[in-house]
Amino acid sequence: MSANKELQQGYSDYSAASDQAALLNRLITAMQKGELTDELLEHIPELGDAKKLNDKLKYRKSILEKSIAEQAAKNKKNGVKATSTSSPSSSTSAPAEKKAKKDGKTGGAPPKQAKKVDYVTVEDYGSSIFGRLQSLFKKAIEDAFPGLDVPLLLAETPNPQFGDYQCNSAMPIAAKLKANKINKRPGDVAKEIQAKLPTKIDFVEKIDVMPAGFINIFLNTDYLRRQISLLASEGVKLPKLTRKRVLVDFSSPNIAKEMHVGHLRSTIIGDSICRLFEAVGFDVLRVNHIGDWGTQFGMLIAHLYDRFPDFLKKLPDISDLQAFYKESKKRFDEDEQFKKRAYEYVVKLQSHDGDIVKAWNTICDVSKKYNQIVYNYLDIKIKDVGESFYQDKMIELVKWVKTNKPDMLREEDGRQIMFPTGCDIPLTVVKSDGGFTYDTSDLAALKYRMLEEKCDWNIYVVDSGQSLHLETVYAAGRDFGWYDESIQRVEHVAFGLVLGDDKKKFKTRSGETVRLLDLLSEGVKRATEKLIEKGRETAMSEEQLVAARDAVAFGCVKYADLSHTRTQDYVFSFDRMLEDRGNTAVYLLYAYTRIQSIFEKDEVKNVDLVKYIASTPTLPLDHPGEFKLAKQLLKLSDCVLLVLDSLMLHQMCDYVYQLATLFHDFYNECYVIENKEGGIKTICPYASSRFV
Repeated sequence: MSANKELQQGYSDYSAASDQAALLNRLITAMQKGELTDELLEHIPELGDAKKLNDKLKYRKSILEKSIAEQAAKNKKNGVKATSTSSPSSSTSAPAEKKAKKDGKTGGAPPKQAKKVDYVTVEDYGSSIFGRLQSLFKKAIEDAFPGLDVPLLLAETPNPQFGDYQCNSAMPIAAKLKANKINKRPGDVAKEIQAKLPTKIDFVEKIDVMPAGFINIFLNTDYLRRQISLLASEGVKLPKLTRKRVLVDFSSPNIAKEMHVGHLRSTIIGDSICRLFEAVGFDVLRVNHIGDWGTQFGMLIAHLYDRFPDFLKKLPDISDLQAFYKESKKRFDEDEQFKKRAYEYVVKLQSHDGDIVKAWNTICDVSKKYNQIVYNYLDIKIKDVGESFYQDKMIELVKWVKTNKPDMLREEDGRQIMFPTGCDIPLTVVKSDGGFTYDTSDLAALKYRMLEEKCDWNIYVVDSGQSLHLETVYAAGRDFGWYDESIQRVEHVAFGLVLGDDKKKFKTRSGETVRLLDLLSEGVKRATEKLIEKGRETAMSEEQLVAARDAVAFGCVKYADLSHTRTQDYVFSFDRMLEDRGNTAVYLLYAYTRIQSIFEKDEVKNVDLVKYIASTPTLPLDHPGEFKLAKQLLKLSDCVLLVLDSLMLHQMCDYVYQLATLFHDFYNECYVIENKEGGIKTICPYASSRFV
């Protein structure tokens, strides 16, 4: 192993160990403080079950306390003395926080589907190997043991001695058969599975069955060589999938408040999921569920009239949106006359008064202008479909429920609530004053997306703190018959927090939330410094330098987010992002630049590559370094299928990082272009240039 590779491996191991140590420290801290963080619940799922049970008990306790209080009042009125001077709690009614929330988002997580559904329908696996093996072994197991529900255990083998892939399903099958009083050794089970496989599989050299039940699969090396030749001549071919209509709800900032670091993950993850769906040919609706409605617009409109009285003639120059919001809030809290005007404007807005609607549109336009700067930086395409869009649809929703599912609604304290199947905490559909809640809005959105937009998949990229609420809304949608979860995919893509160096929520030094524009501007500054440090400003034109700066700045921010497991928190660090070693965007950009420079430096024309590939239908992959690289290239389709199923984008980052690492190994061990005497340049047989 070269010194460079050892250093790289050492850095990678150190980085992984540091991340693991940081994770353990966070888990220990959370346990010591008694905080049930999402990260802790993920690593200790038993706590999650206990938390759900506790939430149920809390709600039941509040109902019991309310009943006791009512009975005590009746007893007192009828002159019946209480048998005890104490009550189950210090007050006669449950604390407000222990009751179902009246106006905000609620939720008690219903049980998720027990059996995993394969929502991705593959019509042609393309260059996929793992996907085809999965399909073959699933069918073989079903044919050999019909009606036996066991997971397929198929994985790549770390030791080439045992083949390229290994199926380990025989052991759990034997155990399940034994539980049904059928005794079969794992080795015999494995042989029965093998017998149901096709006798000839074009990409498999041989299959060995071990006495312990392991099924070792050895790939056909000639098949791999032919596939690499096809990749070199025709380019990458992703699997062909049954087309889906997919809606992705992501980003979702609030109007009149500038986007902050809390919007970073939803925006980046949501856009990346959209790009993946578009790459495989899905019909994708990119939806920005912005917060553009509510009582706060009364105070904003009143402040707008005072600060910019000519706003109807020209768009006001609000340089600091956050300050504008704080000014209006301060006046609302301190000035009774201003507050009265604000409430009047809310009523007029809800009545669609012409000038007030124009004022509302003005505030929305100013806010969207700021948002668009962020979206332009990050190359985000998205359509605003805000809460205002669902105002009429919420009225229609309530009418629909009362007409079609009246038994699902019940009245409590003047509110109209419902308990979806499996949920012990209700959704509030109508408040006691006749108004609507977030629950109503989200139900109306789900109904519209499934019944009117006719979505096959409905993906919500929202922070993990909303899991209980969203799962309850989904359960209600199933009860209403809006979608069939065995066919249509409605899923919450949850993600963790962005942390600062202190492992707390990322804030400014003054404790304020970090504005996203400030964060990205700092990224541009750091990327510029990095390029100058590397001397790139002398080798590039000004236009090239700007393009490189933006690629590094915004690429690093995106990749740092995507390369972490999305359900976990991560520490935001520009220093780490801009490292040129380890799993970073800079490392990948370095690999890409090296690849591009190979042929530019040696002046090899593309026509020469095409001739070479056309004359070599089976590329001779003789060197171990190029064979490893070839196998990794052919895993792209499998990686795409994996991420489409899990929506865990770090798996794609892991694939690309491994590909870049293997390319560097290949580059160090093999010639790509060999310079011979007389200035002749030869494409080396074992260095397929189209690995690029």
